[in-house]
Amino acid sequence: MLVTNKNSAWVTLLLGSSLLLSACGQSSAPAASGSAQKETAAKPAEAVPAADVQKEAIEKYRQYVIGQTDEFVKAADAFTKAVKAGDIETAKSLYAPSRMHFERIEPIAESLGDFDPWIDAREGDVPDNEWRGYHRLEKALWETKSVAGQDKVADQLLQDVKQLRVKVESVEIDTAMLVTGAVELLNEVSSSKVTGEEERYSHTDLYDFAANVEGAHEIYQVLKPAVENKDAALAGEINSRFKELDQALQPYRKDKGYVSYTELTPEQTKKLSQAVDALAEPLSKMGTVIGG
Repeated sequence: MLVTNKNSAWVTLLLGSSLLLSACGQSSAPAASGSAQKETAAKPAEAVPAADVQKEAIEKYRQYVIGQTDEFVKAADAFTKAVKAGDIETAKSLYAPSRMHFERIEPIAESLGDFDPWIDAREGDVPDNEWRGYHRLEKALWETKSVAGQDKVADQLLQDVKQLRVKVESVEIDTAMLVTGAVELLNEVSSSKVTGEEERYSHTDLYDFAANVEGAHEIYQVLKPAVENKDAALAGEINSRFKELDQALQPYRKDKGYVSYTELTPEQTKKLSQAVDALAEPLSKMGTVIGG
C-alpha cells in the first residue's frame, strides 16, 4: 500500500503538471517582429516533437497499464479460486506473483479512488470492519493457517480487481503523473518493502520490491526519449542505476520468484536500500528536465 503522504505528493506534481502545460502554451504565443520573430519562430519547431514524444510515452504507458490489469484479473481469479477451494498451498504459491501486477501500476490504482485500500491495505491501515483484500487473505494463509470463512473476502477481492480493470480504461494520464508515479514506486520500496513491513505474514516482500522497480523502469522507458533529448548524461546515469539495482536483486532470485525476506541479513537489506536511493535521486530529476 502506498505511503500516507502520497496524496500531498500527487497534488504537488499535479500542480507541476499545470505549470508544465502553461509553459507549453507560451511556445504557441503570436509571433513577434524582427529578430524576436526569428526567435519565436524557432521555438515551436522544437516544442512540437517534444510534445509528440510525451504523447507517445503516455499512450505506451496506458497500454502497459491495461496489459498489467488484464493479467491481474487472471492471476487474482486463480488465487481467489484456490482460497475458496481451501487449497492453502496453491493459494500461497499464487499470492505473491499475482500481487506483482498490482504493485507495478500501484500509482494508477491510487489515482482511481479507494482501490489501493480495498486491494492492498495492511492490518491496521483501515478499521478492522473495513479490512479486506490481499493482506487479509495473507494473514489467513500464513498466520491463521486456515481459509475457512474467507470466501466473501476472496469474492470481494476479485470484484475489486475486475472493477479496477474497467476503470483504467478511462484514467487520465499526463507526464507529471508518470514522473510522480516512478518516484512514488521507489518511495514505496524504501518505506515498506525493504523494511519488511508490507508482507508481515508471508515475508514475500522481495516480489513487491521487484514489481515496484519494474513499474518505475517501465515509466522511465516510455519517457526515456524525452529525457535523452534534454539531458543525455542524466539518461545515462538513470540507466546505470537501474542496472545496478537489478544486479543487487539478482542474488535473491530463486526459481521464478524470490527468496523469503527473512533470509536477508541487515547488511544485505542495507545494500538494497542504498541501491534504491542511488536510483531515486537521478530519477526524481526527470520532471524538471522534461519540463525545462
